[in-house]
Amino acid sequence: MPEDSLKKRYFFKLSTNLISLIINFATQAIIPRGLGPKAYGDFNFLTSFFNEISAFFDMGTSTCFYTKLSQRPKEFGLVLFYSYIVGVVSLGIIVFVIFSSLTSIHSGLWPGQKLLYIYLAAGWGILIWIVQVLCKMADAYGLTIPMEKIRILQKFLGLIFIFLLFVFHQLHLKQFFFYHYLILLFLIAALVWTIVKSEFSFKKIGELPKNQFKMYFKEFYAYSHPLFSYAIVGLLVGIFDRWLLQYYGGSIQQGFYGLSYQIGALCFLFTSAMTPLLTREFSIAFGNNDVTQMALLFRRYIPMLYSIAAYFSCFIAMQADKVIYIFGGSKYKEASIAVAIMAFFPIHQTYGQLSGSVFYATGQTSLYRNIGVTSMLIGLPVTYFLIAPGDKWGINAGATGLAIKMVLLQFIAINVQLYFNSKYLKFSFKRYLGHQIFSVGCLLTVAFLATIGVDRVLGFREAIIPSFLLAGFFYTIMVIGLFYCLPIIFGLKRQDIEWIRYRIKKIRIKD
Repeated sequence: MPEDSLKKRYFFKLSTNLISLIINFATQAIIPRGLGPKAYGDFNFLTSFFNEISAFFDMGTSTCFYTKLSQRPKEFGLVLFYSYIVGVVSLGIIVFVIFSSLTSIHSGLWPGQKLLYIYLAAGWGILIWIVQVLCKMADAYGLTIPMEKIRILQKFLGLIFIFLLFVFHQLHLKQFFFYHYLILLFLIAALVWTIVKSEFSFKKIGELPKNQFKMYFKEFYAYSHPLFSYAIVGLLVGIFDRWLLQYYGGSIQQGFYGLSYQIGALCFLFTSAMTPLLTREFSIAFGNNDVTQMALLFRRYIPMLYSIAAYFSCFIAMQADKVIYIFGGSKYKEASIAVAIMAFFPIHQTYGQLSGSVFYATGQTSLYRNIGVTSMLIGLPVTYFLIAPGDKWGINAGATGLAIKMVLLQFIAINVQLYFNSKYLKFSFKRYLGHQIFSVGCLLTVAFLATIGVDRVLGFREAIIPSFLLAGFFYTIMVIGLFYCLPIIFGLKRQDIEWIRYRIKKIRIKD
């Protein structure tokens, strides 16, 4: 079966993410309203906790699995070996929850949460992690297009189910968890079926000999053991951030932060499509000792994808109050500042995912760990200061405080990563840092002008949805003009613009 090109696979993923964006917009406009700030906050608090737990037990092994499978797709023993890891991790999470529920630990770990929801969140965490592993398998095998078709179908089914729950007034926390179970189990079954149908069938795995098991264990250990301390610190810091917000701010502040995080995640959909594909290409290039190709991939795609994320983030930041109304309604109006700040999170999340893939592909996990651990430890006192009340040496900023911490620390950590990548791939760090600031500055200015023009000059401020759509239209038109005049904003050159014009002309001639 001939493998689809990187460009084709990316554009199919991008198309899927465009459809996902529309569906997620609809879904996110229903869920926060239906659940309300408290229940929505409880869901976000518990699920983020078990996301951190599964990430800890994973300890980078899923990325190692993806990297090795990309390099050696015919080695079916890798799949069997990693299936053992999946089983052990899932069992470990279940045992941890049972132990916590049988002792008094659960009341301290999950303040104000019912045991039923804790168990449901644990199961959710396991299923989400399994889905991520299967998606990485599909990408490693070059099965991106059939996988994305399945994801589109799952998104449509999910929207239908959540709409029915909302319409029939059944959108409560327990039903919301069951909704997730249903769509995740469907996705797992469909992904397994797709892989089985391909030439990389699970049926070919057979048994794993003892000596081969030891070989894989050593390989995964060598790759992942530097990340052990990173995983521990990541677990503690990730849980501490949300626990502190729950302890001092309560479920409502948790709901405000959860909504701001989800809105930010929508902006990340476009660039997240490229992350696993580029990781695979980096892995293959490194396996061929082709550092030049790695540098070419980095220069070609990462500044462009950063600017695409910035295009959405800057507009959302300027329209935060309207976005809050659209997604959550008046109950969430106090979250507008947090939303405006968290809108910038996907910008450097893009850089983090793509720049981090270089560390994983090249096996520089020790350096990746050191950068991550240092930034997270610096973030601990920052979190406390921003969230704790005044009588506890804090400023009681709640969800807004956590948003500030996330964006600020991420900016610092990602640029440290970028510095070391610039040394390895031999490109100018200052140029890429300058591009980040220049790109965001230009797009933020255009977003501000579009917002002011529609709200004050045209007088649409009170008409929230028309104002949002009209501002988005003018913003996009201005960005297109900016793109043509200053392609460097999107990490492109003048010849790239000429090539795009040439391709458009060819399409017109064919038509």
